[in-house]
Amino acid sequence: MYTEEKKKNTNYGSIFVYCFFGFVLVVGVVRYAKPYYNLQNLMETEAVIEEAFLDVEKSGILPCDLRSSVSSAARNQQKLSATIREETRTRPPLSYCVKFESFATMSKLVKDNGDKYESRPFSAGGYNWTFLVYPNVNKPAGSGGYVSLYVKIDNSSLITTQNEVYAWIKFLTYKSTTDTYHELHATGAQRFHLFKQEYGMLNFLEIGYYQNAAYGFIFNGGQSVFGVDIVVSKPSGTWEDVSYEENIRDPLLDWRITNFSIRDQVSYTSDTFSSGGRNWVLKVYPNGVGSATGNSLSLYLLSASNQKGYVKAKFRVINQTPSNNVEKQVDGWPNAKENGWGVDKLIPLADIKDPSKGFLVKDTIRFEVEILAFSRTDSISN
Repeated sequence: MYTEEKKKNTNYGSIFVYCFFGFVLVVGVVRYAKPYYNLQNLMETEAVIEEAFLDVEKSGILPCDLRSSVSSAARNQQKLSATIREETRTRPPLSYCVKFESFATMSKLVKDNGDKYESRPFSAGGYNWTFLVYPNVNKPAGSGGYVSLYVKIDNSSLITTQNEVYAWIKFLTYKSTTDTYHELHATGAQRFHLFKQEYGMLNFLEIGYYQNAAYGFIFNGGQSVFGVDIVVSKPSGTWEDVSYEENIRDPLLDWRITNFSIRDQVSYTSDTFSSGGRNWVLKVYPNGVGSATGNSLSLYLLSASNQKGYVKAKFRVINQTPSNNVEKQVDGWPNAKENGWGVDKLIPLADIKDPSKGFLVKDTIRFEVEILAFSRTDSISN
């Protein structure tokens, strides 16, 4: 009696263990099946939404036809870096366009050609290029499940013209359900040279978008369109080289004006002086100019070749007693008419006319300008 009851209890315990492990197994299956179920729902919903858009056959407009451009932000297909932009536009590719009658067939045919399609040579920006399409998984290495697009510059173009080329590159693919082009491009210009002849997008767009017509990237029985914009940056033909010159050679300019008291012109200009490898002239307004008119003498330093820039100089009115010289410093960019640097109120007219002051000797006044520094701008042609 006791033995039979013990056996019954043992059987109940085994049944309980089997039920527990069976429950765990069911929970695991449901857990892993749920994401797949949600993914299927998402794909079906997206397909229904995209089917509502205008199909390319109904629009009557074929890919690569020229038309006006309208750009807008595209929905995210992947997490892009800060230097890559994704957009949607209606304007077809500017430089080159390739249409495959069957994306699937092309994907198979290129397996014997390095898993890539390379276009015929075409010209853009004065250089020869080819357009490369990689339609298969992980080709090139690292692309994973993405289509990769590249451009390649002909190295003979680099040899015959210049060693470097900078170009803005945009890659595009046509989407029939919205009659637009999906575009991916870097925000900066790309540098091409003899050791870097290719540039492209390793992860342009998932291959899966070209395997389901509901997404719009294949249409009319499997056709697909890819294109590229290439805008070449022309190198500057002329440069400016700006330098700062100190320790000026022959820095002093000395100018004497005789018969000063009887001169009646508004201004007088000196002969040309040479200092620091540049030519200069001095210009004086005996009765002042601007706010100094009628009360002070004005003196300016001018570039004989009408150059602009920075100048640091000391302006002096020489006294017969050197310790009484009047001196003022100019430090900056042109501050006067006719591209000049100078001082509006260098010395009061009353001091000049007063014989006891010692500035006018035998009706002659003497000016001195010492050039301490200046900026130099030279043009350099390539």
